[in-house]
Amino acid sequence: MNSTAIFIIALALAVDAFAVALATGVSLPRVSPRHTFRLSWHFGLFQGGMAVIGWASGLTFRARIEAFDHWLAFILLFLVGARMIHEAWNNGDEKKALTDPTRGWSLVMLSVATSIDALAVGLSFAIIQADILLPALVIGIVASLLTALGLHLGKMVRHAERLGTTVEICGGLVLIGIGIKILFDHGVF
Repeated sequence: MNSTAIFIIALALAVDAFAVALATGVSLPRVSPRHTFRLSWHFGLFQGGMAVIGWASGLTFRARIEAFDHWLAFILLFLVGARMIHEAWNNGDEKKALTDPTRGWSLVMLSVATSIDALAVGLSFAIIQADILLPALVIGIVASLLTALGLHLGKMVRHAERLGTTVEICGGLVLIGIGIKILFDHGVF
């Protein structure tokens, strides 16, 4: 997989983190460097780590699914993208209900929730026999950077939730597009 595709996947995966960070930036009375570090570090670590976990899980099953691996990769990316789009439309109220999501269990739960997509993408990487170290690193760094950006933009943008929803929908569409590209690369169309 080329570096452009890896970067696009990382951007698409990071939109959940970006959207949550936007909402967090709006909800916090003040965004400190400590808030920024905690949220961006955890979101980046979990995004990259979940991609590795998904990839390792996929290695176990690769030999059994080689004949239809491109379809499985497409289905996983499609489902992740569709879920992102669905959640963007339906979960706006959930994202703003937290008081300080940069601490404690709220931080851990948000880190896991925003990185589940990376688990499925990591599995897709194993299925198409792609290496994971560079993609996981890029996924983690991009998630960290977009989280920090989203947190600070959230303080500046009054309607951050609507912007976050739009970005999340675009990210879902990008993942679906990458799944379709995998099918094209395997000669399905």
